[in-house]
Amino acid sequence: MHDLIIIGGGCAGLSAGIYSARYNIKTLIITKEMGGVLNEAHKVENWPGTRSISGLDLMMKMREHAEGLGVEFVDEEVQKAEKKGKVFTIHTGGKSYQSTALILAMGLKRRHLNVPGEEKFAGKGVSYCYTCDAAFFKNKVVGVVGGNDSAALAAILLSQYASRVYIIYRKDDIRAEPINKKAVEENDKIEVITGTNVVEVRGDKMLTTAILDKPYKGSKEFRLDGLFIEAGSVPSTIIAEQLGVKLNDNKMIIIDREKKTNVEGVYAAGDVTDTVMRQAITAAADGAIAALGAYQYIKKDKVDKY
Repeated sequence: MHDLIIIGGGCAGLSAGIYSARYNIKTLIITKEMGGVLNEAHKVENWPGTRSISGLDLMMKMREHAEGLGVEFVDEEVQKAEKKGKVFTIHTGGKSYQSTALILAMGLKRRHLNVPGEEKFAGKGVSYCYTCDAAFFKNKVVGVVGGNDSAALAAILLSQYASRVYIIYRKDDIRAEPINKKAVEENDKIEVITGTNVVEVRGDKMLTTAILDKPYKGSKEFRLDGLFIEAGSVPSTIIAEQLGVKLNDNKMIIIDREKKTNVEGVYAAGDVTDTVMRQAITAAADGAIAALGAYQYIKKDKVDKY
């Protein structure tokens, strides 16, 4: 039996593992996909102390750090979680694991377009994180797929770098908040193409063209240097629901400032929570705080400072 099980292997989960190991509590991280959404980041250039690193490399370094401190890993998908008394039992495809405390750090799953070429050019022109990658498209022409508030915010930020930004949306009008919609409309660098879908992406070593389902200015081939997918995200909260953890209206886990949930012994960290910012650095901070909370719960010893 472990003191702590962490479900999720992204920044929040790995940071929680590193900190829990330093508290000398027996820790297990269970994750099917090590690194989470950060694996899709071609370059990360806002991680303090590291000028530039790929998302995958950063995640591997964090895993090596955790392993070096004695954190155990199981690379499997969690199928079910339950609590009986004060013991948590986590079931994967083939085995079950038990712990005294639990940290949920499953993150979000970015919605993909699921069109030909998308996977091939992910990190090579196709991006799912405009805050991560906007600076790489200085003086370039980029597209943003989506019509929600995140698509508008992506276009606004991208316009500070790119020479031209196109929002490509399948419906008749974007549905961003009024203040953001107005900012889009008043930005000379941004153009909105409505009633249109991207059905394929093409290129050589890097993305060069998006194929549309209807002609734009006489052609379905649309030349782009970058394509940002802002079709929304899906929180991975099935396990949380099995445990009776409360979610908000957007299916995000509700936590307090110490990362506690409503279920005793269950903490949550990172993008799966009702946080105000979803970045690698904030997820890592969440993980550190959740680890402290879990340690206090396990040891029943109030720690005021670390």
